[in-house]
Amino acid sequence: MSNSFIRRLLLLGGLSIIGVIFIQSYWLLKTWDIKDKEFDQSVNIVLRKVAQRLAAYNNTVLPKTNLIQRKSSNYYAINVNSSIDPPILEEYLFQEMNNQSLNTDFEYAIYDCFNDALVYGNYCNITNKETKPTKWNKQYKFDDLVYYFVIRFPQRENFLLANLNMTVVSTMFSVLAILFFLYSIWVILKQKRLSELQRDFINNMTHEFKTPIASIKIASDVIANDEKTKEDKRLSRYAQIIREQNARLNDQVEKVLNIARMEKDSIELKKEWINLHETLDHIVKAEAVKIANGYMRYDPVETEAYIYTDKLHFVNVICNMIDNAVKYCQNENIEVQVRTSLQNSHMLIQIEDNGIGISPEDQKKLFDKFFRVSTGDKHDVKGFGLGLFYVKNICRAHGWWISVSSEVGKGTTFTIDIPEFKYKL
Repeated sequence: MSNSFIRRLLLLGGLSIIGVIFIQSYWLLKTWDIKDKEFDQSVNIVLRKVAQRLAAYNNTVLPKTNLIQRKSSNYYAINVNSSIDPPILEEYLFQEMNNQSLNTDFEYAIYDCFNDALVYGNYCNITNKETKPTKWNKQYKFDDLVYYFVIRFPQRENFLLANLNMTVVSTMFSVLAILFFLYSIWVILKQKRLSELQRDFINNMTHEFKTPIASIKIASDVIANDEKTKEDKRLSRYAQIIREQNARLNDQVEKVLNIARMEKDSIELKKEWINLHETLDHIVKAEAVKIANGYMRYDPVETEAYIYTDKLHFVNVICNMIDNAVKYCQNENIEVQVRTSLQNSHMLIQIEDNGIGISPEDQKKLFDKFFRVSTGDKHDVKGFGLGLFYVKNICRAHGWWISVSSEVGKGTTFTIDIPEFKYKL
């Protein structure tokens, strides 16, 4: 994952988080404002009806203005212009609150103009209609009113929150989603740091290997070409083993370096038109010497064809797949077939073997880095699990498709689908 992609991801993630927080906060405040207005309207309806019933009971006329005054968010004063009977007022309040479905507790008090104080204050539980006395401070008195009562809703905020359940739940889910996103970003950055450390270590290690490998090659060539070594079959064989194992080690180092380049997106393809038949025929003849018992055969398409590819990487891809076919063929007689064919104007390259086969579960992870097909209790198949990962990435870089079909115990067939080719240059 490149640094530029990480930066874009962080930028888009940050903008998304800001947007979600802004929208969620806006709708939460908007919904609270709407619910508050609905609450105020319902309270006004209740208090107006109570005032009208009190006026009818006392046979008086209500004031035309300032009948209901909202002194704060949960506190109202009602000017009725007549004396108020506390039990009657309390009963009217209970009835009208139930009619408007205002299921929240309230407190009320009546102003006594003779004593110049708020009296008969009760706290009323709307659920079971229980009441208990309560005291009111002098700050709730009003000099411009004579006959009035006041009402307060101490549970107003809880009542409004109860009506915001869905909004609050959605906000909580949004917060959880943001936290999960932030945690995911933290994990990605942590994994990226670990991946960079791993890649730097592998790069440094493999580059350090290149110098001794080159030195061993020079030394082994000198020893192998010495006349005394050639005369001694045992020494000649040892020299050949050193050269072969050194070459194998060099191939593995090159594979690791190529994988590191691909992960950095720094691999460069030097494409050219190559003769597919001649190239595959040369590869098959060179690889056939690895088979002691059995055969490797090349069946070319009848028409001569050319493909546009990086020849070095193309040869590596075919050699990797042939090498796998030979390594995972545990039969006494190894049979490997390389063939080309035409299908829907595409060139297909198929490599088929009669090896141990690959289970459906393993096929899903076959092209993953470091994955190796299990060979049971035997551990004679060597490698890092990078070959097919390299093959997949080179095919992807060329715009080709690679697929596999296999059956356990019957063999495996790899297919490379090449959409671009020519019959003649």
